[in-house]
Amino acid sequence: MTYLILNAVFLVVAALVAAVALLRRAISVRFVLSVSVALLLTLLLTAVFDNLMIGAGLFSYDPEHISGLFIGLAPIEDFAYPLAAAILLPALWVLSGGTRLGSTDD
Repeated sequence: MTYLILNAVFLVVAALVAAVALLRRAISVRFVLSVSVALLLTLLLTAVFDNLMIGAGLFSYDPEHISGLFIGLAPIEDFAYPLAAAILLPALWVLSGGTRLGSTDD
């Protein structure tokens, strides 16, 4: 199994949970912007630290299990995890009865 297939499974699950959350609650522009900023920062940190760790030889990837697309030294597959987290965690928060998304009752 390639990392790309494994990542696809997690991204599909995250997208399905997010779709259910979207159907149950209204989401404000402020919330979408907040999640987008968090995602961008997480992707940036992933790019920096994954490249540092790979460059230092802390871990490596079997070339047979990756797509061959890289951002620096990091395979593109590494970026699916922060993407899945940015989709899944806010959706789970909504579904678990957390604060209404975009409410002004902060």
